[in-house]
Amino acid sequence: MTAPADQAKAKGAPPLEDLMQRAQAGDAGAYHRLLSEVAARMRRLVQRRAPWLKPEDVEDIVQDILLSLHQARSTWDPARPFLPWIVAIARARLADNARRYMRRMRIDLAAAELAETFCDIPTNSQAETVVNLMSVRKAMHGLTPAEKQAVELLRLREMTLAEAAEASGSTVAALKVAIHRAMLRMKGTLWKD
Repeated sequence: MTAPADQAKAKGAPPLEDLMQRAQAGDAGAYHRLLSEVAARMRRLVQRRAPWLKPEDVEDIVQDILLSLHQARSTWDPARPFLPWIVAIARARLADNARRYMRRMRIDLAAAELAETFCDIPTNSQAETVVNLMSVRKAMHGLTPAEKQAVELLRLREMTLAEAAEASGSTVAALKVAIHRAMLRMKGTLWKD
């Protein structure tokens, strides 16, 4: 039985290691081809490891893997095989997806167990909504620019820490500190009113 690298050479296609080395050297064509080949392999891997996923969920995970490959491409050592490196990234993205799924399920289950009640009291009026919005704006006014950005990215846009760090050019640790401080300040301001 021939190895995948031997099969690729027999077909005239360079192995993934060669494509990755050329991509690291700045060859855009090799990088595009690498991403296409990795996407196809990772799609099969995700489908094999999680056959219950919908096609769109599989594609989301494959895109996460490709983004991780893009972000970590400079860390790959050409002296080591490429496939185990990318499979380790894929396992991590699958685990991330499983954790997100379990969090959503816990929230859904907790909400399902709540007793349903019907109340004659009307919901928030437009005036209460405006007052609440004004209170939040007032609370955010006292924040530093980094804290405001952390609140916007993590709470309002609901980004993950990694996504917010990339979008802001900050570190995950700095964002954690900023959101913690922002929440403390905002709570203090809101409780004063």
